[in-house]
Amino acid sequence: MPARERLTVAVTGPTGEIGRSLLAALDRSAGVERVIGMARRPFDPSAHGYRKVTYHRGDVLDPVAVASLLAEADVLVHLAFIIMGSPTQTRAVNLVGSRNVFAACTAAKVKRLVYASSVAAYGFRRDNPRPLTEDVPARGSRGHYYSAQKAEVEQVLADTLAGSDTEAYVFRPCIVAGPDAPALINNLPYTQISRRLPPSLSGLLGALPLLRPVLPDPGVPLQLVHHDDVASAMLAAVLAKGPPGVYNLAGAGTVSISQIASELGWHAIKIPHFMVDATAQAVASMPLLPAQMRWIQAMREPVVMDTTRARRELHWRPKHDALATLREMIAAMNDD
Repeated sequence: MPARERLTVAVTGPTGEIGRSLLAALDRSAGVERVIGMARRPFDPSAHGYRKVTYHRGDVLDPVAVASLLAEADVLVHLAFIIMGSPTQTRAVNLVGSRNVFAACTAAKVKRLVYASSVAAYGFRRDNPRPLTEDVPARGSRGHYYSAQKAEVEQVLADTLAGSDTEAYVFRPCIVAGPDAPALINNLPYTQISRRLPPSLSGLLGALPLLRPVLPDPGVPLQLVHHDDVASAMLAAVLAKGPPGVYNLAGAGTVSISQIASELGWHAIKIPHFMVDATAQAVASMPLLPAQMRWIQAMREPVVMDTTRARRELHWRPKHDALATLREMIAAMNDD
């Protein structure tokens, strides 16, 4: 990229867990002149000390709002998505909204599109190779609608950009965690129940060892990636520091459910694989269960990715390993 070129970067969904870290990285970058964010919720860039960021409220389901966002953009980073929600809610934003965004990118002749996909796009499949490389097709899992949607969105992206001049960078991060990304812990059933209890009772449950929650551990290793490390990879794509394509993102090492329980001061119990399979099949047959229950599918098979391509092509060097990321997330939650 010529030294004199400074980019205008549009970001959908900048108020989420990845978005806030990305805005900070873009705001610091000498290669970025201006950042324009759009999401549905209120957000004040000045409250975070950003100098280059402007923001307006809008919805990716509104093609006019999307076209306006991209009118002056050189690069788009598409982060607007829903993980926890009903199939109808998630499909509207994740599929219809993404299709609007991708079509607007080609119409506006945006140079580069950076898309946050997910490890879930591979699907939680027994026949997946270990570790997963980017050459493995994104097949999703039919019984897990978020996984299926992520795979479908990647196909929509490829179809929409075919024949256009817009280059696509597709990132498949594992579980994103860190001080500003507590979703892993927040969506555990015990966490959700305890937050509905009176403070005195919730504190009592945490203080008595025998009453602390027990997490079932099926022995499946989990990769974590720090939200700041995801942001650094996306910044490299924004600045075209490597070729377009698909990139896996994960911090070094893995953690187990037992380690997560130990770091939380909770208990864990080993469970056999057949119990996970039986539970996942039962959940798949009950469509009205909360979205969190669907993630039992992810416990059926290890989904561990190789990140060599991002390190080699984008010169990505994550600063946090899985255990350090977990500990930062828990420390931040305990400080709240």
